[in-house]
Amino acid sequence: QVQLVESGGGAAQAGGSLRLSCAASGRAFSNYAMGWFRQAPGKEREFVAAISWTGGIRNYADSVEGRFTISRDNAKNTVALQMNSLKPEDTAVYYCAARLFATAQTIREYDYWGQGTQVTVSS
Repeated sequence: QVQLVESGGGAAQAGGSLRLSCAASGRAFSNYAMGWFRQAPGKEREFVAAISWTGGIRNYADSVEGRFTISRDNAKNTVALQMNSLKPEDTAVYYCAARLFATAQTIREYDYWGQGTQVTVSS
């Protein structure tokens, strides 16, 4: 079992930045690929970014490419999502997720999920 807890959400102005963090506990964190997803009101949950268990592979949704950066610190059992140049359409609940080894971009491929953290971007 892996437990995930997100933090760092909040409110920001368009063009601003926020940094989300996800703390993991349980089984060996370094064996897990980590992903960030988001769900806006009335919309389906969508992929944002993912990082492989070694950190060597990173994937991004087209909508955040060049603005968001995913990173991990296996010594601290954390994964972060640095969000720059925020837009109102980035407003959503952001979820951290984990799966063994390789990255993935679909919800069903992830085994463990956090409770989510709200990000609100105003124009």
